[in-house]
Amino acid sequence: MSRLGTEEDLRLTPVLVEDRVCTGVTTLRGRVFLSYPAADRPGVQVAEALPDGGRNPYPDAAWNEPDQPPDGTFVHVNGLRAGPDGRLWIVDSGSGQLGGEQVPGGARLIAVDVASDRVDRVYHLDDAVRPHSYVDDVRFHGDTAYLTDAGMPGLIVLDLDSGRCRRVLDGHPSTVGGPVVADGRALRDPSGAEVCLNADQLEVSPDGRWLYYQPASGGMSRIGTRWLDDPTLSAEELARRVEPWWDTPSTGGTAIDALGTIYVSDVERRRVLALAPDRSVRTLVADPRLAWVDAMWLDAEGHLWLPAAQLHLTAGLNGGHAAVDYPVRIYRMPVDAGPPPIDHA
Repeated sequence: MSRLGTEEDLRLTPVLVEDRVCTGVTTLRGRVFLSYPAADRPGVQVAEALPDGGRNPYPDAAWNEPDQPPDGTFVHVNGLRAGPDGRLWIVDSGSGQLGGEQVPGGARLIAVDVASDRVDRVYHLDDAVRPHSYVDDVRFHGDTAYLTDAGMPGLIVLDLDSGRCRRVLDGHPSTVGGPVVADGRALRDPSGAEVCLNADQLEVSPDGRWLYYQPASGGMSRIGTRWLDDPTLSAEELARRVEPWWDTPSTGGTAIDALGTIYVSDVERRRVLALAPDRSVRTLVADPRLAWVDAMWLDAEGHLWLPAAQLHLTAGLNGGHAAVDYPVRIYRMPVDAGPPPIDHA
């Protein structure tokens, strides 16, 4: 395996232990929420981590019931995060697996009021998805949400007031992914074919001016949010506003801090890189325990949460061979800056 770091870094503290692959973690009002992609086995898709070590289906058991129509249940949760409005936001990809067919009405952004533990609003993304879309992740800027489509390359711009959504940069080279490499091997599906993940990670700069985004195979691009937010721009005009930003490695997840530094998980070398606004790069941490760090989270105390998801060792991405080394652990470490104001939890 190709990786940097053979010794355990003492700054990494294991804080959660999971018996399933867990790819997402977020904190909100002193509570911890987790997402499970059903990559190793079916089960609850969103849970709250309780102080006694238990896991409660969230927002309730009914939303986590399998094999139900999408109205009131999850199809396939791919991400979650605390939003700037203090609600928990859950991304439903709308498809049971990458490359699968969209379930009609399944692609949604779901807002949960954590004070009442009830779904507050459901945003349907039908107008912006394609038959083989796989809605991946979300970030916010004011009254706008931006989402990536890892199945059919493109971005989605959602007006949170009206609920209207638009598909942008559809098939643009900056959203198209190539083979993803982890631990020295390309991801392969059970048939042996290389797996490509299109538009995946994204971050909004602390001043709200820029959206940074990339396919999981890299590299990172950026575009001004002012252009994304303008529905009058043609596809050609919008494409001209895209700027290549940095040649990132194969990446499982990102986070951004108040200084504009983007943390990038390098799944090839089991490390996390820190990409500064001037495009200088340093290794934040390298540790053999960081096997496929997925969606990271930076909490209000300036701790970076790192789920070592081992996603590349699940059967669906490892040529049909399940090789996850349980338990799956989520780590936490201090970093030099706290989150942007929009991400305070």
